[in-house]
Order: sequence, then C-alpha cells, then structure tokens
Amino acid sequence: MPVAAPQNLSAEDSLIARYFKPLATDPGAFALVDDAAVLSSSGDDIVVTTDAVVEGVHYLATDPPDTIARKALRVNLSDLAAKGAAAAGFLLTLALRSKEDAWLGPFADALGEDARSFGCPLLGGDTVSTPGPQMISITAFGRVPKGRMVGRTGARPGDLILVTGTIGDAAIGLDVLTGGAAAAALASEPAARDALVSRYRIPQPRNVLTQAVRDHATAAMDVSDGLAGDLTKLCAASGVSASVDVARVPLSAAAAGLIARKVICVETLLAGGDDYEVLCTVPPAQSGALIAAGQAAGVAVTAIGTIVAGHQRPRFLDRQGQELALKRLSYSHF
Repeated sequence: MPVAAPQNLSAEDSLIARYFKPLATDPGAFALVDDAAVLSSSGDDIVVTTDAVVEGVHYLATDPPDTIARKALRVNLSDLAAKGAAAAGFLLTLALRSKEDAWLGPFADALGEDARSFGCPLLGGDTVSTPGPQMISITAFGRVPKGRMVGRTGARPGDLILVTGTIGDAAIGLDVLTGGAAAAALASEPAARDALVSRYRIPQPRNVLTQAVRDHATAAMDVSDGLAGDLTKLCAASGVSASVDVARVPLSAAAAGLIARKVICVETLLAGGDDYEVLCTVPPAQSGALIAAGQAAGVAVTAIGTIVAGHQRPRFLDRQGQELALKRLSYSHF
C-alpha cells in the first residue's frame, strides 16, 4: 500500500515517495533519493529494452489502473523473456494528467506486486504532468551470460518455428471492449469474454522459459504487433524466409469457436497485436527440449512451421497448402 510522504517535499517528490519508493527494493536504487541508479553486472551482459503504453493506443481510458500497471511492466518483461534474459530491474516514466489516489494507489500496488513476483525491482524514473493522454514508459534491464542473448539474426534454414501460448486472444479482447462483432457473439458467454479481455489487459510474459529459450533458440522475439508481421521482421533480420502451417497456429477454444462461426477471420488473429508470446526458431533436434520445458512450466509451446532459404516474405499456408493472401501483417503505429 502507498505510504505517507514527508510534508516538506515538492508535489512530485511527495508522489514518488508515497507511491513508488516502496517498490525500489534493490540497493542500487538508493531508495529513489538520487537521480541515478547502479545496476551490478556480475560479469553478465546487460540487456536493455524499453516500451511505452499510451492511453487510447495501448490501453483504453476505461481500463482499471491495476491492469494498466501490469501491462506496462509485462510488455517489457516479455521482451526480456524472448532474449533469454533474467529480469534485473526497471525504470519508470509516468506522464499523468492528475495525481489522484484513486488511480495511483491501485496502479502502484499492482506494479509493486508484479515487480516482486517477477523479480524485477524499480530502480528509478521520472514523473511529469501532461494535458494529453496518459503515458507510461518502462525501460527494463535483464542479465544474460556473456554473448548469450538470443537475437533476431540467428535463424537458419531447417529450423522449426515455435510459439508459446495461444495467438490472437488479445485482439479479440480489444474487439470485445470496443463493441465489435466478438462482443455481440460472446454476449451469452461471460467466461470466454472475460478471459479474452484479460488477455488484452494483462499479458502473460513467458519469463519461466527464459533459460530454455537461451539454451535452445537460434533466434527469438516476442509477438507484440502480430504473429505474421513479427515473423516477417525476424526473417528479414536473419536473411531467411519461412513457411507456416496456419492450421497449427495455437488458438484458444474461444478464438477457434469465433472463426468456426465466421465472426472473425484468421487474418485478425495472425495480424492482431498484444499477444506477448515468444516466437522463436529452434533446430529440430532441440525443439523437443524446448517443448518439454514449456510443459514442465505449464506453458504450451507449439511448432507452427519451418525456416527456409530465401528473402521473400514468409508464406502462410491453409490446410490445402494454398497461400493465404493476407491484406495486413501486423499492427502499425504509423
């Protein structure tokens, strides 16, 4: 819970002391009394990633503040998981319209809970006021043994393409929240509706697979903007192409049901953002070990295709082996 701040602090310092000082548990954070922090490397490489979530773009103004906090941190933790990096800490920048306790209290509580459960303490940051949409930017740090970060450039022809969890649920969840076709179709299925909304609001980063990704993957990234587009980025970075069996892309029962009823199309799931699953390439001889690591951790890992030689865009094939003509590959900010 937020703690009382000393009365002689400025409004900004008081806000930081009350809501975020309790989250700064790492000694290198200096209890947030300094304007810098120290992160010990212990001989490891330090992996750095940053993502911002903006009101009206990455979350809705009506989303509960606790879910916004969790999403802001977890999208960055998802990046670390895909790099094979263990979480080490994060910096937080808040652009706020107001400093109401009704919003900041639940936000800080949820952020603190996730920081503790994922072992990623607050190291510092900044707070500013804004007349426009709220924005939360987090820079997360992770550790990997020297030279062991899993990048996007290592995929090789013959590697299998693996993905964790299920694809497309968050895109459907957003459709539900904004009154789209899925909202009407799921009106009598509250459990399915709530599960899909939760996938949009609260990502499930796959940090339990950090070491398995590091040990077995040749290339990896998290699926944030859409499976089709993100695989295209990974292939371009590695100088290869890919063939994906769309029927093998893992879907939740709710998503599969909506496709069967023709409420949504498969392109919505392949190009929808906010999945925050790990997409990786693995030599066939090592794929079983990564799938088994997922089973042990309670995370499904599914082989959906193969890396092939060439520089053309990845091909997404239907059950008859015909290529799907996707009109879009991913979400784009611009």
